[in-house]
Amino acid sequence: MMPPYKKHLKGSLHFVSHTLPSTPSRGRAGEQTCLALLQACISLRHLLQTTAFIIKSGLQSNPLVLTKFAAASSSLDALEVATSLLFSPHASTHLYDAFLFNTVIRSHAQSDRLGERRLAISYFSAMLRCRLLPNKFTFPFLLKACASLPEPTSVGAQVHACVVKYGYSSDQYVQNTLIHMYSGAPSSLDFARELFDRMPKTSPVTWSAMIGGYVRSGFSDKAVALFREMQGRGIQPDEITVILVLSACADLGALELVRWLGSYVERENIPKALPLCNALLDALAKCGDVDGAVALFEQMHAKSIVSWTSVIDGLALHGRGKEAVRVFEMMKGAGVVPDGVAFISVLTACCHSGMVDEGRHYFDSMKSDLGIEPQIEHYGCMVDLFSRMGMVERALEFVRTMPMEPSPVIWRMLIGACRVHGRLELGERIAKNLLEEDPVQDSTYVVLSNLYALRRQWQKKWETRRAMSERGIRKVPGCSLVELNGEIYEFIAGDESQLQYRGVYEMLEEIGRKIKLAGYVPTKTEVLLDIDEEDKEDALHWHSEKLAVAFVLLKTPPGTRIRIVKNLRVCGDCHAAFKFISKVYDREIVVRDRNRFHCFENGACSCKDFW
Repeated sequence: MMPPYKKHLKGSLHFVSHTLPSTPSRGRAGEQTCLALLQACISLRHLLQTTAFIIKSGLQSNPLVLTKFAAASSSLDALEVATSLLFSPHASTHLYDAFLFNTVIRSHAQSDRLGERRLAISYFSAMLRCRLLPNKFTFPFLLKACASLPEPTSVGAQVHACVVKYGYSSDQYVQNTLIHMYSGAPSSLDFARELFDRMPKTSPVTWSAMIGGYVRSGFSDKAVALFREMQGRGIQPDEITVILVLSACADLGALELVRWLGSYVERENIPKALPLCNALLDALAKCGDVDGAVALFEQMHAKSIVSWTSVIDGLALHGRGKEAVRVFEMMKGAGVVPDGVAFISVLTACCHSGMVDEGRHYFDSMKSDLGIEPQIEHYGCMVDLFSRMGMVERALEFVRTMPMEPSPVIWRMLIGACRVHGRLELGERIAKNLLEEDPVQDSTYVVLSNLYALRRQWQKKWETRRAMSERGIRKVPGCSLVELNGEIYEFIAGDESQLQYRGVYEMLEEIGRKIKLAGYVPTKTEVLLDIDEEDKEDALHWHSEKLAVAFVLLKTPPGTRIRIVKNLRVCGDCHAAFKFISKVYDREIVVRDRNRFHCFENGACSCKDFW
């Protein structure tokens, strides 16, 4: 495809020849004229006119002019215009300086396009071929480009070698970007931490780089622990650090820390820029304080589509579908045009609240009203909605009419619906077909194994488990997190080492006795093992969310709200048990599982069984 600027080039040259002196001024005057033109560039057309002037004035070898030209091209997202002149076959690259190359490298490193970011490495090589020495400004730009590549350390390690070779390994700015680059890949995260620990002097930027690495790699607990260490050393976090830690808190469900960060922003008068407000809004909603998120949203003077979508998504996850739909309509009324992500949020809201007609309306309106072509995620929301409402045949028919190949996630939604609504044979057929297409997906093995267990086909269940073992596939264990007095505690299903928290087992026994007296009956069908009924009941005791509840009941005074974050979907037995626990112990229990929030209070759940 021809770059857009090329079709304008001839016309621009003609325009320049009629608007500038027929004999452009040379030397200093011509240079100043050109710099003024570059300063005034506000469009691609202006840039191309100035390109013609540079050529006509014989300034295509002037490093100062070319540096400003490269910067102007970058600001107009027209880097190819700059590089086609700077590195043409007849370019006098031997006259270029390090400042010009740094500008070119920085412009490419900051590009939104992967291909242009890769070119930053090529221009560094060109810089070395021109026998120009890189300086301390070269490497931060270059390492930033490396950090954005799919495999940052493959090239980044070579750049690091150059950092050492040219004597910049002790420069703080270079060290910060080295940490950022290495922390971008989980495989080199430990080395990034090693560099971090060896730094004699750090700044908030240094800490943000390491915390950001942990957040991007999914180690939110380590990110929060490092932030605690940062506080302990008396280093004041800046806006970027706060945003990163809020992201980690959202993952962990650490509401206490989120609220502390909100207070810190107020106390230290940190400017409430839109990205910071959006991060706080998202964290509050994902940590269970959706009312706090809504209150913050209403106070925000400036709102982006991200702000609106975060509120809609938060309300959706809490099962407040009608409110989510109302906010979605308010967004449209405010002149904010919904995008694909906003539609995913409103469809999720319909899904978690059983609003089939509304979901169908919004799905159809994407294309009819806004011309947005539904993507696989939108189709997945509709399949999930039909499945949750027991409309298995309608969900299956919807999948068959999809214009794209259904993803494994969508097929597993259907299998889950078949399990819940008793269509076990259909679920088995779908699962077997899915395994033929994707024989290494652990989730499919698990759901097929569970279907066999429900049908009491134990031999087939064990054959499926053996196939998993032979392929090295392991089921992800249930894990629950609770935040208590600023600390995060983790509980894993069936892990008896949890008994290090003294009294947890005894508390579980007490809970079991009390809720049985209140009418609780264990849902033994959730134990998909060929064992006797007594052992099944015992197995239910060790689910991670029950361990977490027992721990919090032990450690907190009566009436304290219990908040739990679980990595998987909360099981039917725990869901039933928590209703009784909330009533017997007079506690509000808030559980965020893989799909949504459940708020148990006085024997009922906010999900109204749409879960």
